[in-house]
Amino acid sequence: MAQPPNLKRRSLPLSDWRSGLPEDLLEFIGQRLASGHDAASFRSTCSPWRAAVPFTTFGSLLLLPFDSDSNRVGFYCVPEKKVLSKTLPDVRGKVACGSSCGWLALMDEVASVTLLNPFASARAPCVELPPAGEYVVAASSSERVSRVHGRWVLHPTNGYGDADAAGRAIKLEDMRDVFFREIVLSAPPDAAGRECVAMGMLGCSTEVMFCRVGVDSAWTLLDTKLEFSVGSIVHYQDKFL
Repeated sequence: MAQPPNLKRRSLPLSDWRSGLPEDLLEFIGQRLASGHDAASFRSTCSPWRAAVPFTTFGSLLLLPFDSDSNRVGFYCVPEKKVLSKTLPDVRGKVACGSSCGWLALMDEVASVTLLNPFASARAPCVELPPAGEYVVAASSSERVSRVHGRWVLHPTNGYGDADAAGRAIKLEDMRDVFFREIVLSAPPDAAGRECVAMGMLGCSTEVMFCRVGVDSAWTLLDTKLEFSVGSIVHYQDKFL
């Protein structure tokens, strides 16, 4: 008598199993998540799971100040009154200069700015914005700033208008005062078919900078014609205010 074939159970890689679930099943599961913490964990699995559970279903999460020497950040869930913690290696050595459309804008000591989705998978790449060159700092700061050995140096002036030749290196915690104080997005940079524009409020200026994420290689200066420095930027109904 012939022996039955030895059927081996085929196992799929974890990534294929997660991304291969039907969309309606993911939405069914997402509708039954009990809290924002569960939603955050669900959304961080992969792109299909993130798309199936919009965060508008749950209460707001506020990003707490984080230690630039650490890779952990805290989020405060307003409805649940809980602090959630998450490991994000890409935040180390950076300072937050904006939170928009669910993404963080992070700036390092050389004024490089990246966008990071804190609830994407741990291996999700950052989105690089154009580098902030001397033309950005010239519009942002009234003091003379130069780049020395890869670091930005501030040359404050004395009462006679003479600039300190030696200057001092700008620390990470002071980068927002010299470069981008806040960056606001018009749309998530991973939204299919939608152009994402980043608008940057400068340290102390009546002008702002903007760029098309993934398209422009440099920031464009926009003179607001205001008499006073720009204090905030809001995106509402496809317009920056």
